[in-house]
Amino acid sequence: MADHTSTDHFDPSPARPGRDADLDAEVNYDGDQFDLADRISLRRVAGMSTELTDITEVEYRQLLLERVVLVSVWTSGTQTDAENALAELKLLAETAGSQVLEGLIQRRDRPDPATYIGRGKVAEVREVVVATGADTVICDGELAPAQLRNLEDKVKVKVIDRTALILDIFAQHAKSAEGKAQVELAQLQYLKQRLRGWGGNLSRQAGGRTSGGAGIGGRGPGETKLETDRRRINSRIAKLRRELREMDSTRETKRAERRRHEVPSVAIVGYTNAGKSSLLNRLTGAGVLVEDALFATLDPTTRRTQTADSRDYTLTDTVGFVRHLPHDLVEAFASTLEESVRADLLLHVVDGSDKDPQGQIEAVRTVLRDIGAAQVPEQLVINKADAADPDTLTVLRHQFPDALVVSARTGRGIDELRTRVEDRLPHPGVEVRALVPYERGDLINRIHREGEIDTLEHTEHGTLVIVRVNAGLAAELASYRLSEGADSLVR
Repeated sequence: MADHTSTDHFDPSPARPGRDADLDAEVNYDGDQFDLADRISLRRVAGMSTELTDITEVEYRQLLLERVVLVSVWTSGTQTDAENALAELKLLAETAGSQVLEGLIQRRDRPDPATYIGRGKVAEVREVVVATGADTVICDGELAPAQLRNLEDKVKVKVIDRTALILDIFAQHAKSAEGKAQVELAQLQYLKQRLRGWGGNLSRQAGGRTSGGAGIGGRGPGETKLETDRRRINSRIAKLRRELREMDSTRETKRAERRRHEVPSVAIVGYTNAGKSSLLNRLTGAGVLVEDALFATLDPTTRRTQTADSRDYTLTDTVGFVRHLPHDLVEAFASTLEESVRADLLLHVVDGSDKDPQGQIEAVRTVLRDIGAAQVPEQLVINKADAADPDTLTVLRHQFPDALVVSARTGRGIDELRTRVEDRLPHPGVEVRALVPYERGDLINRIHREGEIDTLEHTEHGTLVIVRVNAGLAAELASYRLSEGADSLVR
């Protein structure tokens, strides 16, 4: 009977050497087809090793970094999609502080429910671990507790999944009190379902002759060690939720102040390492940390800036997204992600130099739909134009004609981006003609910051303005309003 659990070694070339043209045509027509022997083999991914050339740095890195083997299951999509997914896992592993020794992909209809990659392939992974001297296996998927336990028992080294890897990176990069609390909450929610005992130290309650001699005196209504740990985790989760609610009230106060003055808000969203912080710095001079690494900045940064006609609006740099962003992380960062939901405009930043920018766009839009921000107006911004392949930029321009191509590093396209943002900001809805006394300079200042000025003229009796403002400011100007045509009488 045919084996439907297939595995592959990565082949970077799209065509397979040694096959005739007719067979290649048949393969292309029917999609990716593989011989049985090819389907059941593990395939190494070229370029996965992060070994360095400088021997002194190599020795230093080998002392400090975990040596890892990456394992992925390819269930759908093209071979290129599978390669891009594993390449991203490699970047995540390096960001977490590990040295990638090997990358393996298995082609299957679906992950094995017991061991993720199937019992026979676990032995092959074990051989790779022994041959490379790896001390960790990282799987590109969220493993069930049983899968995690079975894999560790068989490969004899630590096994973690994609979710644990991303949580570890967040834990390293969280700086603010809110960010640390959010990461800890996500980690505890992940850990709670994966508690297990090791030997007698965490064993369950004893009873009878099967208890290893504990027998009488070893039974009772008390908690097991696992139950105690789970209760402590639940207590800590409850405390963190209370702390985050208090922190969120502070954030909500700031939002309410901006809403009261009807200050438009723009949220910068996008894939991790797409250049969101660099773009914020370029637009506002915010001085946010910029680093060529995944999830370099986690804490949202909001800066106030102005349009060409001096209207205020805010720009917020949000946490980066990634494919299959862990649900626990989305829940823990709910208050942070609300900045995107409540924005008037989303600047969706895409890394134009990435191998799969279209995949980035779809991954970000998936997260935006999950958090309820799909209805917010979006402006696509293709960043890193200085490093992108011109052919890739041409394809993206054709697919997304309204997108802007910029480079936060060189400044290319930034002026056009500013103009586009200003054009797409919500405009004040109330037109006012007023003669404002000179002693009410505070109102003139607010008109400059919050309104759109059509006419501003200093007369003998005060400042004559014809402006569009929000309803709140219009109410304050009501006592100084002029009737239609009366403005010519006071000049």
